[in-house]
Amino acid sequence: MSRRTPAATAAAHARPESTRGPGPTLGLSEALDRSEPLGALLHRLRQARALFETIAPLLPASLRADVRPGPVDGGTWTLLAAHNPAAAKLRQLLPLLLQRLQNGGWEGSAIKVRVQPPSAP
Repeated sequence: MSRRTPAATAAAHARPESTRGPGPTLGLSEALDRSEPLGALLHRLRQARALFETIAPLLPASLRADVRPGPVDGGTWTLLAAHNPAAAKLRQLLPLLLQRLQNGGWEGSAIKVRVQPPSAP
């Protein structure tokens, strides 16, 4: 009768390969970069954030807190206003905001304003 070494005994009791946990985990940004649809979404989010950073200095301080960047869809970007008065003020500023973006190299042709109250915490 053959004797098993401690290592061989441990190997015999190890879980099969199929039941072991996943290999090294990916970070969120790496996983997003590896997935084409998610990578495209991440690109759109970054683009919206960059556009917002470009126009933020043009927004009055009292309005800035009530405006969030929304989605970029082709040549149209949507700004999200927390309430109707903020949306009305934004609409007055649209020509100035669009000009700033286009002077900065954005190839879009329109900015839309949508009222979307912030989500409750």
